[in-house]
Order: sequence, then structure tokens, then C-alpha cells
Amino acid sequence: MTLTTQFLINGKSDNGLSPLDRGLAYGDGVFRTLKVRQGLPDSWSLHYEKLKYDCGILEISCPDPELLLADIERLFTPEEEAIAKIVITRGAGHRGYAIPAAARPTRIVIRENNPHYPRDNFEHGVNLHLCNLRLSHQPRLAGIKHLNRLENVMARSEWSDGSLVDGVLLDQEDCVIECTMSNLFARMGKTLVTPSLDKCGVAGVTRQRILDNAPYLGYEAEVRALPLEQLMQADEVIICNSVFGAWQVRNFNNRKWPRQDLASRIQTMLRE
Repeated sequence: MTLTTQFLINGKSDNGLSPLDRGLAYGDGVFRTLKVRQGLPDSWSLHYEKLKYDCGILEISCPDPELLLADIERLFTPEEEAIAKIVITRGAGHRGYAIPAAARPTRIVIRENNPHYPRDNFEHGVNLHLCNLRLSHQPRLAGIKHLNRLENVMARSEWSDGSLVDGVLLDQEDCVIECTMSNLFARMGKTLVTPSLDKCGVAGVTRQRILDNAPYLGYEAEVRALPLEQLMQADEVIICNSVFGAWQVRNFNNRKWPRQDLASRIQTMLRE
């Protein structure tokens, strides 16, 4: 399928982005990426709640949900399944880091075709790279999906092997935080452990959905520091995001895990 990308900037398809926009100049903004099915965004209330929360951390006024839903309705047909990316920046301002007193946020909604992942990713699992880059600690930005993702860009540049689908990111204390494009869970017996994101990392909506539904899957959920050596002892490792759902990790850091069923059970839960 030919990639078709369409967008609206402040509700208009013929608007341009100002070169003075602070999202462009400083990464001063936030974003969310989510699936749209039959013209409706998946888990919209959770995505909007997180978007509004992240805007609040940066003290950016978040657009009303009705505005964003109207943009999605214009870009997506009721018959298709595709991907929406919502970007909110602080808007245009003069040179300098000081926040403009009368900044007007810029809202951008982008439509892209649904990616086609290999069936093997879902049926047999995926291979991960251990990134050399270490995430910096910044508690004031921890958990939010802000626009400055240079750490992820640099980490993703560490491999070109097509058999590797993502890279595991550690912090300065060698604790597992996340992957470059996904969150991570480790199954330890009947407990699902996901790394604490109080110092760095992005708290994804799918991560939260799995935490909320862990009891229905038959597991206790635990959010805590996860040193790399503990991850390597896990019975099962899962990565997740709002686009592909959940994949089992098959091979990472010279450890191989046999095929198991937690990822497929999570996929079913997410669809329901």
C-alpha cells in the first residue's frame, strides 16, 4: 500500500507551521499516537486524558476533545483502520526560552496508513537490541510524551539489523526503563512487573491498560525499579504500544525465551 499521509494544522489542511513555533525550535509540546478504527480513535478517553495531563505538566492549554475529534473525523473515513498522531505545541513565540505570555497552542493531527507488521512478530515474538545510550534522569518530565525525543533517535540509530524490532533503554543506574518505541513488562511467576517511570521514560496508554487489566489476566501488577539482571531472569517479557498492541520478546541480550501465550492474551484483551 502506498503511504498516504494527511494532516490538519489548527483544523485546516492548507495551514503551514510557523518557523517560530516553539515545538519546532525547542520541542516545546507533547504528542500521542493511536489507532483509528471505523473513524473512531481507540481508547480515546484514556489518550485524551493523558494528552491533557502531559499538556498540564508543561502548562500548555490542551485543545478541547471535540476539536480533536472533529479533526479526526475529517481525516479518517468510517471504513478504514489507520494511525493518528496528535501533536500539541505551545505555539509561536519570539527567540528565547521564556514562555510567551500570550502563546496560542498549535494543534496538529496527522493521518498515516496502518503499518503492516510481519505475522511472525505476533505468532513467535521479536528480537531486541540492548542500547548503549543511557536515559537521563529528569523527574519533572518523567512519564510525559514530550516532543524532545533525541535520546530515542540516537538510540534507534545504534542498529540496522532488520531482525531487531526495538531496543531496550536503561537509565544511568542500569535499570530498564522502556524501549525506543514501546513500554515493557516482565512476568515473574504470577506478577507482571513494569519499570517505574518516576525519573525518566514515557508512560504509554497501552502500558496503563495492561496494568489496569492485569487481575483479569490472572496476574498481580507491580510498578518498580527493574535492574537489567532481574529482567534477564524473567519468565516472559512483553513489549507494548498503542499501534501494534503486544509482542512477546523472543531473543534479547543472549537470552532466548520459548513461545508463550501472554502476548496473545493481552492482544485479545486490548481488542475487547
